[in-house]
Amino acid sequence: MKNTNLIYLVTGAAGHLGSTLCTLLHERGERIRALVLEGENTAFLACTGAEIFTGNVLDKASMRAFFEIPAGYGAVVLHCAGIVDIGGAENPAVEKVNVEGTRNVMEMCRAANAEKVVYVCSVHAMPDLRKGRVKREITGFYPDKVDGAYARSKAKAADMVLGMAREGLPAVAVFPSGIIGPYCGKGNHLVQLVKNYMNGKLPACVHGGYDFVDVRDVAEGILLAAERGKTGESYILSGGYYEIPEMLALLQDVTGGRHVCAVPTWMAKMAAPLSEFIAKKRGRKPLFTAYSLRVLYENGRYSHDKATAELGYRPRELYETLKDTAGWLIESGEVTPRKEKKERRRRALRRRAKAHG
Repeated sequence: MKNTNLIYLVTGAAGHLGSTLCTLLHERGERIRALVLEGENTAFLACTGAEIFTGNVLDKASMRAFFEIPAGYGAVVLHCAGIVDIGGAENPAVEKVNVEGTRNVMEMCRAANAEKVVYVCSVHAMPDLRKGRVKREITGFYPDKVDGAYARSKAKAADMVLGMAREGLPAVAVFPSGIIGPYCGKGNHLVQLVKNYMNGKLPACVHGGYDFVDVRDVAEGILLAAERGKTGESYILSGGYYEIPEMLALLQDVTGGRHVCAVPTWMAKMAAPLSEFIAKKRGRKPLFTAYSLRVLYENGRYSHDKATAELGYRPRELYETLKDTAGWLIESGEVTPRKEKKERRRRALRRRAKAHG
């Protein structure tokens, strides 16, 4: 990137990754523009000094002001906006936002002569491999070879963005694995898993595993891709593979919580539809669905060797991530500390004793 007067444009800025990116850019003293949906909470973003724009990736006109770059400045666009859906039912919004919305953003990047574009995809866009193998970057994406509407939408979008890069758009694509970590993680299934465990609302877990990566490391990887990534290339931003019981054992060490047993696979598969139904009734995102279980039982091993060699990407260990996530959930008031919970129980017991005295 030749221009030193840069403005970083972050779509999906109110989300977990987008807000973390804005925080990192703020720490570096960069000028930031944040694109959010109407009605989204921007209190955290306001602390980053970002210029906040309201718009929708499905409506180019609503993004016009966001993409109007002052004379003498260059734009670096970090496209994080998208819908993550692990539910079993087809969701038309996933295809619209993740494919059509991405096309709109890329076309506006081209019209604005953006100096660099980083498209945030997902490892779900990559087809599964036999267990025992390690997944690495691929050059072609085939929606019919991946599982689920979300994965298909990401495969289509990756193919489109990298195709536009071959035609001259200065774009690279990054492929994070399972994002977890501190800061504004509402809506993030993995952060919700940590929160449920800390609140004593995780009665059991399932077998299988996944690759977990810290949201701060993904944000760092995105900026490294913007600075050093080669146009038309893709980079996996993974962390490390852990079995779910193994991950929860680390969380137990961090929080001093209780041990959670894993249920048999057949039981988890039988309970998944009910779990999804109850979550929807309560207006929550389900943690375990038939789709998420399939993902956990797939080959979840990814290599970030290319990102390390070409970008200097180096993710931290999961223990540190879990420790900081737990600390953030307590600090933000989403989880009550164990000592405080015990004291509340003691006070309640004393009140009951007095009432019956």
